[in-house]
This record gives sequence, structure tokens and C-alpha cells, in this order.
Amino acid sequence: MLTAGAGVPELTLLYRGPLSSCNYSCGYCPFAKHAESPAEAAADTAALERFVAWVQAYPDPISVFFTPWGEALHRARYRAAVIRLSRLPQVRRVAIQTNLAGSPDWLAEARTDRVGIWATYHPGEVKRERFLAACARLDALGVSYSVGVVGLRAHFAEIEALRTELPAAVPMWVNAFATGGGAPVAGYYSAAEVARLQAVDPLFEVGTRRIRSAGLACDAGLRALAIDGDGTARRCHFVPRVVGNLYADPLPDLLVDRPCPKPTCDCHLGYVWLRDLDAGEVYGSGLLERVPRPGADLTGYLDRARQLALG
Repeated sequence: MLTAGAGVPELTLLYRGPLSSCNYSCGYCPFAKHAESPAEAAADTAALERFVAWVQAYPDPISVFFTPWGEALHRARYRAAVIRLSRLPQVRRVAIQTNLAGSPDWLAEARTDRVGIWATYHPGEVKRERFLAACARLDALGVSYSVGVVGLRAHFAEIEALRTELPAAVPMWVNAFATGGGAPVAGYYSAAEVARLQAVDPLFEVGTRRIRSAGLACDAGLRALAIDGDGTARRCHFVPRVVGNLYADPLPDLLVDRPCPKPTCDCHLGYVWLRDLDAGEVYGSGLLERVPRPGADLTGYLDRARQLALG
């Protein structure tokens, strides 16, 4: 039920529909390569159209972050959704996670000043030169984007080469290696390896830690909601408790200030909403696509993360 107005904070919706397929087959990915069936495509299309229509009717400032289980921009329906949402007057930001396999030229139809791209480079799936060419096109289009890679030991040299060849102004991050999409693998990196990757990503160490979150104030559930294809709403992707349904319940009933119920938070998508980390001070308008604001105090953020980390 769409009701906004007084008392509702500026909202961010993290949308993850039924899509569960990808054009890549990375061995470290929690979802296997899967060819989408016509029935699956129809179900995902219907869910996406319903979600975009809800956002279009929403009267207040809002941001949308697509966090699919797979590669969404390989499909015309998601490209059209990003374009459509970016042109709505109430949409502050529309961001999406992508492997950037396809040409980003379609973004010329969007309000590029409102679009954020969280691009992940997968060595072995795409040539570095091709990936860099797509990044250069994002630069030409004026799109805010970050570039990331999974920190597999076998990819260290490729990670460093990518950092060297990307423009210095483009932020690059390295996700700590994890199995099955869970917590980072304990002890995977030596101290020297952490320092090596920290030279690429100044905040790499944050992702190697388990952040203590139990009982801490968190804006997930108050300013941000994770939405499934049928409208099921949770405070974030990592807390399974359902708080209601975007399409059936009054929005103020879904947005409640609750402390985090999990012992730890192991993913950037979750812990950036912890108030003690104050990620908004670091990322500003680039929070969703993981782009720090110019001159951000990364050292202070890292120190806060260390204070909250286990061990």
C-alpha cells in the first residue's frame, strides 16, 4: 500500500526480483550459470514492472538499488527500468550491480547524473581490455561508477594491473574471498597480502573483518528496505524476518527503527547502514554504487570498522 508523507524518511529500496541467471560462470559465485527459461523471464518481467510502477507512483524522494542474483543488465527489461527510473523527478539515485559485460551505450537515454554503476570485474570471464573499454564509455557518459573484484589469490596480479590502468579518480574495491556468498574466509589472507590489496583498495581490510552489529542502531529497516519480487519487505538482505509487504501494507508500518538482531554483519550492503560506521559521511551521494565522495576520510572509516570488528 503506497502511503508516504509526514514521518517517512527519505527511502532507499534494494530490489532483488526472481532473476537468478548470469552470462558468466565464476566458480566463486554463490549462484551457478543458468539459462533463464521463458516462464522465469515472464515472472521476473512482471515483478519488475510492478516494482517500477510502484516507484513511479511514490510521491517523495526515493533511491533504488538493484542487487540481483545474476546479471540484470544483460536483459533489456532492466536497462529500460534504469532509464525509466532515472527520469522520474522523485528518484534521487538508481544504482545497479553488474559485470559490465554489455555495452553501456544505452545509458545515453538515461539521466546519467542520477545513475550509479557497481561494476565487478571477473578475470577469466572477460578480457581486461574489454572491461576497461566499457569503463571508458561510462566515463564518457558521465556515469558515477566503482569497479570491484573478488580478492582471489590467483587474481592478485590482475587486480593490480586493473588498478594501474583505471583512471585514478575511479574507486576500486576488493571483496574479501568468501564461499557461498557468506562471511569472509577466516585466515585466507596473510598480513602481507592484506597490505598488498589495501594498496589497491584502502578499505579492503573492512571486508576481511566480521563487524559486530548485534544491538547496534542501523538505518536498514528505517531508511532502507530490501524488497523481493512479490513485494515482501525485509529490513535488509541479511535479516530473514519479514516486516511486511510493499504492495499491501502502509509504508510507515514497515519503516521502524530497530537495532540489528544479528551477531555480525559480513557484507558491505549491510554494514554501510550501521550508524556507528557513518558510511554516509564517506560515500555521500555515491553510497549505493560504492563511490566515496572527494576528500572523504577513509582512515576514520577504517578506524571505526576496526573498533567494531571481532578479533
